[in-house]
Amino acid sequence: MEFEAGDRTTRQRVARCLLHDGPLTAAAIAERLDLTAAAVRRHLDQLLEDGAVEARDPRPIAGARGRGRPAKVFALTDAGREGFDQQYDDLAVQALRFLAETGGQPALREFAERRVAFIEERFPHVQASDPSLSPAQVLARVFTDEGYAASVRALPVSVAAAGEQLCQQHCPVSHVAHEFPELCEAETAAISRVLDRHVQRLATIAHGDGVCTTCIPDPQRTTDERKKVVS
Repeated sequence: MEFEAGDRTTRQRVARCLLHDGPLTAAAIAERLDLTAAAVRRHLDQLLEDGAVEARDPRPIAGARGRGRPAKVFALTDAGREGFDQQYDDLAVQALRFLAETGGQPALREFAERRVAFIEERFPHVQASDPSLSPAQVLARVFTDEGYAASVRALPVSVAAAGEQLCQQHCPVSHVAHEFPELCEAETAAISRVLDRHVQRLATIAHGDGVCTTCIPDPQRTTDERKKVVS
């Protein structure tokens, strides 16, 4: 499935909505694009047939209860993401295999760390340019500028040490990271360093999830929880 520059068909709008907002129900897509649910479902059926989209059961939300079966959510497949000009190819995989064979794990880790150096380089500049942004929002802007289509979502207050969740709807190197998880590990470590706190990677596109998600706990709530445990 290809998405040519300048082509703004409704089906491509549906696919792009899934790229930027992650797995969604047909109703949620319809609301975002101001379309009827029936129209969205027709396009989703074609995207499913093309192999660009897959239907999934929604992830359960802690503490959430409701009647009836929850609606399916739809997410882009690897084939669907390829239509958005992902910046990887077989040459990159072959190059990293060669690097791992000749330089071993230390060389591979150093490459991964250099690749994500933009996080620590750009974070202070973006933060200084817009002090109103939270640290997670600064990260989202940094990642978006690098092609990750990142956003921030608040974690439910019922979650211990609730804070924010960094969501990356697009990963320019997801196919490469599938074979070389060192890329994801270096990225997570860089996020921890710029925020000066422990963060947890909950899901990654490289391992089949619809979106890369990183849990960023609120430092004050984390401190309060630790005090409760000690007392």
